[in-house]
Amino acid sequence: MSTSEGLTQGVLDRETIAAIDPTDQLTDVLALPEHLRDALWKTESAALGTWDSPGGLVVAGMGASALGGALAAAALGDHASRPILLTRAYGLPPWTTPDTTVLCASYSGETEETLACFEAAGALGARRVVVTTGGTLAEQARTEGVPVIPVMGGLRPATAVGYMVVAALETAAACGAGPRLTAELDVAAEHLEELVVEWGPEGAEDGLLKALARDLEGTICNIVGAGLTAAIAHRWAAQLNRQTRIPAWASELPNCDHYELAGWEGAEQIGRFSAVFLDDADTHPRVQSRIALNRSLMGAHGTGTHVIASRGTTAVERALSLVLAGDLVSLYLAVLRGVDPAGESDVDRLKAELAG
Repeated sequence: MSTSEGLTQGVLDRETIAAIDPTDQLTDVLALPEHLRDALWKTESAALGTWDSPGGLVVAGMGASALGGALAAAALGDHASRPILLTRAYGLPPWTTPDTTVLCASYSGETEETLACFEAAGALGARRVVVTTGGTLAEQARTEGVPVIPVMGGLRPATAVGYMVVAALETAAACGAGPRLTAELDVAAEHLEELVVEWGPEGAEDGLLKALARDLEGTICNIVGAGLTAAIAHRWAAQLNRQTRIPAWASELPNCDHYELAGWEGAEQIGRFSAVFLDDADTHPRVQSRIALNRSLMGAHGTGTHVIASRGTTAVERALSLVLAGDLVSLYLAVLRGVDPAGESDVDRLKAELAG
């Protein structure tokens, strides 16, 4: 089958994807298991040591770099012994003290918000750790004796999520905010290799994720999470925004049932809306009931509703399975739309304007 025929028929094999994905983002997405293993080795090479931070851990970052902290907190869950919180801004939370550890995460090392947090943490006297490929952040950290967790270069920041998750988990363990999850990460990497075969381009054309991408084509997507999957819902929405250039937004149950649900009553008058619910084995039973009810109510006004369940045993394994699923769905949908997933977007134009 020719590439043009593949695009016309919605085939999502490696050849068809390559025609729309000239920088081979597919390979980077499928490399998540290898990224986890490499990240563990790179974190060990940083020789963090251990210390006690009664104030917990703050992860300072933007976009995909911040997601590592959110996923780490979700994966640790009740096993976290100290607060693990995020800041996506030019400064630290006002309650940050010298007893807090601040992990400054920036793939490029040039994220201006993260650089501001690095300086603020230093002025405060808080313990700092950096995770980056280099740039100004790495330079300042090494000048000031701050440990740097290296990240593999040559990736788009969004596909470095495995490195950011491991860095956040290992820093949490180093500062006493939670136990080490090295064994769980190893198991997760093995499981993800199996999912890569099942969900990847060599998988069945009527497989779960390829079918979902086709169902979402031409719709505005609402990604709904709860508990463990709440942060992952934001990841899905971000990847749909960035890779496919379509409006998508994330919601969290049960909170969204107190206002957003009413908005769906006017959906069919505006456009084609779809919803994807990210489910997990540990989802609260009442939230499980809400998913079923929401699907019924939203489905009456939308184009379609879908449930994607996490796969695996441990929390970190299940969370990362949904990260892989979302990254593949967004890439498949970009291909169906004929959009280069790594092509220039208004995000890049905005950054260029701010830099100028």
